[in-house]
Parts: sequence; structure tokens; C-alpha cells
Amino acid sequence: MAYNEHTSCPCGSKKSYINCCKVFHSGKNPETALELMKSRFTAFVVGNIDYIINTTHEDNIEYSRDKSKWREDIEDVVNSTDFNTLEIIEFVDGVDEAYVTFRLGLKQKGLDVSFTERSKFLKIDGKWLYRSGEFLDD
Repeated sequence: MAYNEHTSCPCGSKKSYINCCKVFHSGKNPETALELMKSRFTAFVVGNIDYIINTTHEDNIEYSRDKSKWREDIEDVVNSTDFNTLEIIEFVDGVDEAYVTFRLGLKQKGLDVSFTERSKFLKIDGKWLYRSGEFLDD
């Protein structure tokens, strides 16, 4: 999926995509779990499936050693979902463990499938990874 690099970044930073999350999608490691969370949301918007796979901790429930099947599953989500909004509610930073609570505004087949999640991120060998998420009541 082509995404205009000069439009506003989907993460909500008010910067252009090329000057925001694209730097992470191009190889720079996010310095914080919050940057990782925002860049992962943007990866879903722009269809960067490799980034989603490469920033998921191997202990995550959705992690799969069958990358081909996992890629297809993520592609199905990307193609069937409108990723409308990201609202950061809370960020609890840590040296090797951090938490981001956020609300995603999503639609699938015209239905609102938005949710709020508290995500856990772990820093492994200097790289932040998405470990797990807990859905919260809205």
C-alpha cells in the first residue's frame, strides 16, 4: 500500500510521516516504548507488516515462527480495518520495561471496533519490543 510520505503522520505527532514514524520504519530504533507504540500503529496504517513482525516480542501471544502465515494474518487485519485515531492515555516509562495505555479508533466493515489497551513493552538488547496487551473496559 502506498502512503504519501509528506502527509501528516498517522501517529498524531503533527509532523509529516517522512519526518516522524518513517525513520523507524526505515531502520532507526525507537528510543522509548511510546515511540515504538506510535510507530507500530502507523505501520498498521501504512501496511508495513515487516515492522509489525520485527517489533513483536517472541513471547507475545500473536508471535509466530511461521512468518508467512503470520504475515497473511496481519495483512488481513490491515486490509479490513480503517485505523482512524490513536489517543495516548498514559505512558509509564522504564529502563527495560514500559507501559503505554492508549485508545484506538477503528472500523471494520463500517462497524466500530475501537478499543482501549494497556500494552507492555520490553527492551531487549537495546531494542524496544511489544510484549503484550490488556484490553480495558471503555
